[in-house]
Amino acid sequence: MYTSEELLEKLEPVIDPELDFSVVELGLIYRIYQDEEWVVHVEMTLTSPACPIGPSIGKAVQDTLLSDPYIPEVELKWVFTPPWDPKTMATEEVRWAMGIYT
Repeated sequence: MYTSEELLEKLEPVIDPELDFSVVELGLIYRIYQDEEWVVHVEMTLTSPACPIGPSIGKAVQDTLLSDPYIPEVELKWVFTPPWDPKTMATEEVRWAMGIYT
């Protein structure tokens, strides 16, 4: 079974096309784990609840994880509480690139 950190590493290549950063770097993955049946559970958000590319980002997350032979299923749950805040959720590199210097 994979750890949460290993699962996040697998999602590094999934890019939010509007911001051109990884969903991991942006802090959009709130929780990820693999259960005893090897199913991966992902709780994630979007930069905005009305994000028009949300479905394609979700599909990319699922497809990326399902490409691993040890992941038979992915359960993706969209969550919007707490709302995404790049000041506290994005990596330092992303914050600097976005002009957030706090």
